[in-house]
Order: sequence, then C-alpha cells, then structure tokens
Amino acid sequence: MAQNTKRLFEILTAQPVVPVVAVETAAEGVDLARALVAGGIRSIEVTLRTPAALDAIRAISEAVPEAICGAGTVLTPKQLDQAEAAGAKFIVSPGATMELLDAARSSSVPLLPGSATASELMAMIEEGYEILKFFPAQQIGGAAFLRSIATVFPSLRFCPTGGISIDNVRDYLALPNVICVGGSWLAPKAAVAAGDWDTVTRLAREAAALAA
Repeated sequence: MAQNTKRLFEILTAQPVVPVVAVETAAEGVDLARALVAGGIRSIEVTLRTPAALDAIRAISEAVPEAICGAGTVLTPKQLDQAEAAGAKFIVSPGATMELLDAARSSSVPLLPGSATASELMAMIEEGYEILKFFPAQQIGGAAFLRSIATVFPSLRFCPTGGISIDNVRDYLALPNVICVGGSWLAPKAAVAAGDWDTVTRLAREAAALAA
C-alpha cells in the first residue's frame, strides 16, 4: 500500500486539476489527451461511463505515452481488472466496497477511493489509505466541509470532485488537505464533440497555471 500511495501522490500532485472526461470513441480520447497534454495537463481520468472508455484508455496509453491515463467510475473488482489490463495508471472510484478494496490490494495500480462521511473516512484510515476522493464535493459540503475536518483527520489528503469549476476551484486548492481537484470543465462536451482541441488546450493551460 505504501508504494501505491507514493505513486498516487506523485500522479495527483503533478498538476492542480485532474480532468474527468467521458469519451465516445478511442480516437476522440487520443485527440483529447493530446490537447490536454499540450496545455500542461498530463494526468487524465477517463471515466467508465461510455462503451468506448476501456478502448480509449488503451489507445491513450499507447499513442500518448506522455499522458498518465487513469480510469474513473470504477465500481467493481471486474472493472478494476479491466482498467488495469487496458493500461490505466491509476484507478478512481466514487466510493469504496470491501470487495473493491480487496481487489486493489493485489493490484500494482493505485486506487483513489471515494469517501464522503466521517465514518467512511475513519474506515479508509483503518484500511491504510491516506489519499481519498471526496465526491460529490460541492453537493455534500464543499470546501467548508473539508476545511472543518482538516484538524480531525490530519493524515488525510483529498482530491475533491463534483461541482467544481473555474469559479470555485481556488477555494478548494487553498485548503491544506487538498492536493488537487477533479474537474470536467477542461473538456467541455461541445468542444470535444466539435473537435475544438484549441479550446481544450487553452482551458488546460489555464488550469495548469493554478499551481502558481
């Protein structure tokens, strides 16, 4: 677990925003990844919300090696295995079950499990996790919630995702227990559908600059 935690920390701290994307084809995923990398965003979460997701992860891993492509919305051990086989470099889940955690223990790919309550946070600490996804962030307390638990759970760091935009991202990044955020605004559906990769690159560049 310690090695996986170190690797996950390196992936998530490489940039202030991890784009959370859904793609309709593998080719679209490759073009999107190239546009994001061109803007300085290398770590990308491709969610398993479309039939093309696994093929896209595989294609991105092969065609855009400078990208660090992860799999999101992983709900089951089978999906975890499929994502790992496709070449995912990290796994993201909106929550955590014992079955998924058991599968993650035998995987070399780090898992970012979701937690949303104090009891879930305590359970994740018992399981050895130090970095968690906080989801859906804005809807369950937002930056104020994370600020309020910083002293209660000093060992935990978070990647909040859900309802985060350019308008509130700085509120999250200013918190000492937030190492990055997940956001979908870097890849607007209209821009992706139109193949407007210049817009994606511009948004990625703006997001990368938040680190300053």
